[in-house]
Amino acid sequence: MSSRRSAKVAQAILECVSSTILLELKDPRVKNVTVTGAEVSADLRSAKIKVSILGDEKTQALTLRGLESSRGFLQAKVAERLETRYTPILKFVLDQGVKLSIETSAILRDLNLQPLTEEAHDASDESNVSDNDEEPDTVLDSTSLPASPVDKPPPAPDGEVGPPP
Repeated sequence: MSSRRSAKVAQAILECVSSTILLELKDPRVKNVTVTGAEVSADLRSAKIKVSILGDEKTQALTLRGLESSRGFLQAKVAERLETRYTPILKFVLDQGVKLSIETSAILRDLNLQPLTEEAHDASDESNVSDNDEEPDTVLDSTSLPASPVDKPPPAPDGEVGPPP
């Protein structure tokens, strides 16, 4: 089976499951869920739905149980949308990508907020000060640079050569 068809089916499942969770699912355990991806098997009989759940691990486990219990309802909605011979069996997997990116950005933010040491602060002050009277060490000559296609004028209409009159 073509990978293009698998990708289209995966995209359709992702859209159907995410909209059904958002708009139609009434289970109180399922909240703060984002569907981040979907993968289908080559025979289109099973699908792995990647979800990101905000909250602590207890909330995540409770939400995953809620998704598993509403799997039949979600599969019925997918069957209505896909109209294939077999409806894929959905399996929900917790996607840690969003959680890891939040943790990484928090670490980077903490690194940027830490005060500079006095040596690093002095070095950064010295590098910012420059005299305008000094000439730069290297001077680029326009003849040494290769001509780019952007510098060439566009061709004249009707095959004429030269600037327009």
